Amino acid sequence: MVMESKTLFSAENRVAPLGIISLAGAQELSKKVEAHLVRWAKLAGLDYDTFLIESSCPRFSSGDGKGMINSTVRGYDLFFIVDVGNYSLTYNYFGQENRMSPDDHYQDLKRLIQAASGKAHRMNVVMPLLYGGRQHRRSYRESLDCAYMLQELQHMGVSNLLTFDAHDPRVQNAVPVMGFDNLMPEYQVLKKLFKDFPDLSTDKNDFMIVSPDEGALNRNMHYASVLGVELGMFYKRRDYSRIVDGRNPIVAHEYLGASVEGKDVFVADDIISSGESVLDIAENVKDRRANRFFAYATYAIFTNGLEKFDKAYEQGLIDGIFGSNLTYLKPELRNRPWFHEVDVSKYIAYFISALNHDVSISSLLDPHSKIEALLKKRALERAKYADEQLSL
Repeated sequence: MVMESKTLFSAENRVAPLGIISLAGAQELSKKVEAHLVRWAKLAGLDYDTFLIESSCPRFSSGDGKGMINSTVRGYDLFFIVDVGNYSLTYNYFGQENRMSPDDHYQDLKRLIQAASGKAHRMNVVMPLLYGGRQHRRSYRESLDCAYMLQELQHMGVSNLLTFDAHDPRVQNAVPVMGFDNLMPEYQVLKKLFKDFPDLSTDKNDFMIVSPDEGALNRNMHYASVLGVELGMFYKRRDYSRIVDGRNPIVAHEYLGASVEGKDVFVADDIISSGESVLDIAENVKDRRANRFFAYATYAIFTNGLEKFDKAYEQGLIDGIFGSNLTYLKPELRNRPWFHEVDVSKYIAYFISALNHDVSISSLLDPHSKIEALLKKRALERAKYADEQLSL
């Protein structure tokens, strides 16, 4: 780790002095990221206490806003960290409390980029939850929010954008000459899964991966490949004659694949929105006599509340729901016995440091070797756990 830190923090090969600008709503994640960067810098013999640059986006009573950076950024390699999904923030608008939407967060990002334009050496954006990511393609007379957002940031001078588990990463075709990195935190998810469920066996006779739909097939295929287990898939049969809440409602989930009987099932997706799909799949696999049901979503937002998941947990339909800290998690969610938070801050810190020092990011994009090492360590821990259980 010390050698790794020296490589990433040697003063000779950095692009420019590192600066992190955390937007409102992303401070918790930004502080965790910065803590790793400061610790690694000190291990490399460099005296840094902080990389955060103070900023704000105050508003007038009419609702107009402005971006302010409170110290110099001239010559800096800036990383803006923004959580467009943080709905917990409010502002006053004509004497009324108005809740911040993804549009408000994105507008504040543009304001701060404007405040830094022409001064910074380079500007990068860390936007884990991609703004407009669910409106990435056009069927008829529809907007292309995500594609236009990327083009807008590029025109404003942003050089790189870092996101996680984009709903459809092909949207990067809108900005073919801008850096666009779509990271998948599989290693962090498996590490948390193994830690919180030490009795979990990933033998192909005891465990399998199931994709919730055809769109999530690639991410689940990767889990199945690195773990060496079977892969099943659900097909979402939709009613295309109706639109409910902006989408065609799901009529049924049809299962394709090997038997799940007696096996622990793990499902990975990019987002849990209402959560209806996850609960339908949990009920389906339990009806097929699956053992335990685990699900992971990079963005666990639960737009329709948590009560249905509480009931499903009490009924034994779900055994664990995993979600990352890449977007806002309500306090009551963090306290639920069925929810397990995956910390991805260290992964972001590695990526920021690698970009800032112009070193290869290939190992960060494909953590296959780290997962293999984790599985070997896991095998030893399981053997030790089995011995302890026998001794009891």
